[in-house]
Amino acid sequence: MASKAYLIRQRFSRLSQRMSTFQINLNPLKEPLGFIKILEWFASIFAFATCGGFKGKTEIQVNCLSAPGENKTITATFGYPFRLNQASFHSAPNVNVCKVNWEKHVLIGDYSSSAQFYVTFAVLVFLYCIAALLLYVGYTNLYRDSRKLPMIDFIVTLVATFLWLVSSSAWAKALTDIKVATGHRIVEELDPCKSEVSCYFVSVTSMGSLNVSVIFGFLNMILWGGNAWFVYKETSLHSPSNTSASHGQGGVPPTSGM
Repeated sequence: MASKAYLIRQRFSRLSQRMSTFQINLNPLKEPLGFIKILEWFASIFAFATCGGFKGKTEIQVNCLSAPGENKTITATFGYPFRLNQASFHSAPNVNVCKVNWEKHVLIGDYSSSAQFYVTFAVLVFLYCIAALLLYVGYTNLYRDSRKLPMIDFIVTLVATFLWLVSSSAWAKALTDIKVATGHRIVEELDPCKSEVSCYFVSVTSMGSLNVSVIFGFLNMILWGGNAWFVYKETSLHSPSNTSASHGQGGVPPTSGM
């Protein structure tokens, strides 16, 4: 029991010594493993920024049946996280639009789950890229000497690739539904427009930035999927005989291929 505790303390001591020797080495950034990680870092920023920062509005023109020819505009403002069922219509201050309380009428649908999953995952990937780059650049020898760190990196890369596919697909479907819910079909869903007033769809804010967010989601999936090969080359699965021999002899694995 005492020997096991001694071995554990010794391992922690060696790990703390390695962690304390922070030395900046920019060579990994010139190689595919580090360079692609930088691309993943930038792509994750564009992914959550283009989605999470969106604000838009839908405008409808209302013509009162009691006063033909007198057109007024009502607006519903929406944005991330796209809980459209909480985006009510409103008119200009102190303007009575056909004696209808438009604030009781809202857009249709709640797409917050897909949007928040996509943005939250993109932020987590952003943070992981920072940690991985810090490890590559500041603790190069620790990463190369360890058998667990590259394997953890490889597993995270595979999981991230799959989750990028899932989150991007879900968000793409939600965006399609958002375009429908905020488009001209909203006139058919508003109760006052069916009997009390005449409604005409005017415009909706361009969703070009949201289209870009979907593109960056699938671009991230491609980047992470491609980077899986280069992370795999750092693991013991790629060359188990050489890695086990180097650790058995107390040597340092070859530095090429990082």
